Amino acid sequence: AFIRQFKKINTPMTVFCWRGGMRSKTAATVLDLMGIQANRLSGGIRTYRQWVVKELEKESFSPKLIVLNGYTGSGKTVLLNRLADEGFPVINLEQLAGHRGSIFGHIGLEPNNQKKFDSLLIHELQKMKDEPYVYLEGESKRIGKVLIPSFLFDKKENGIHVFIHLPMEQRVKNILADYNPWGAEVKFIEAFKLIKRRIHMPIAKEIEVRIGEGKFEEAVALLLEYYYDPRYAYSTTKHPHENDFVIYADSADDAFEQILNLSLSSRIMNSNVKAVDYFSE
Repeated sequence: AFIRQFKKINTPMTVFCWRGGMRSKTAATVLDLMGIQANRLSGGIRTYRQWVVKELEKESFSPKLIVLNGYTGSGKTVLLNRLADEGFPVINLEQLAGHRGSIFGHIGLEPNNQKKFDSLLIHELQKMKDEPYVYLEGESKRIGKVLIPSFLFDKKENGIHVFIHLPMEQRVKNILADYNPWGAEVKFIEAFKLIKRRIHMPIAKEIEVRIGEGKFEEAVALLLEYYYDPRYAYSTTKHPHENDFVIYADSADDAFEQILNLSLSSRIMNSNVKAVDYFSE
């Protein structure tokens, strides 16, 4: 069965063990005898991990960072994916982390540990190193189980920030489309209990009841109004940026068109120009 599974693989293959010793060498030899071409990781996974750490310690990434920000449900991840589809340079940190970044962010996903995140990240950084700019999403230092390297987080904080404003009803729709929560009520209640004490008790109880009843549209609207929006408003007030672009959109498609216009504008690359409300004029 093991051999048959290898024969089904048509992509480049690398075999490795912990130290790059006899086990990987034997496996590579057997595969070669079977007519299957495979590379062998010299030094094993331990040496590879050392290389990843060393590369991240260089703290070198020259492209400017254009950071998409917005209240929860603004569709920032979807916008990043659409930008990538259009050929723009994008690093999706949530995708690398396997986590959406919120208290509910692990549901329906397989969160990565720090080692895997670092490995995926360094390859993305190297792939994008010669780009003039890179789009990414405004994230906190921690995404699920992993931490963003300090040099990248600081560069993000000092990047060019785009703030997206969508109507509440559109944000609720975006969240429900992303999480598709029906049938996972128990998991959402378990996650909600971690933040329940931070919400005024009558509202917290109402949210919990709505989740248990599967009335997620009502629960999400309450969560946004009484938990996520106040926290986000506080964080943006606490850390203002000098070079902010603010867009007001009626829908995700409208937001994307405005970001495309912004991307094609040379003004966004002039970080000495304060551009607040550029698209609201």
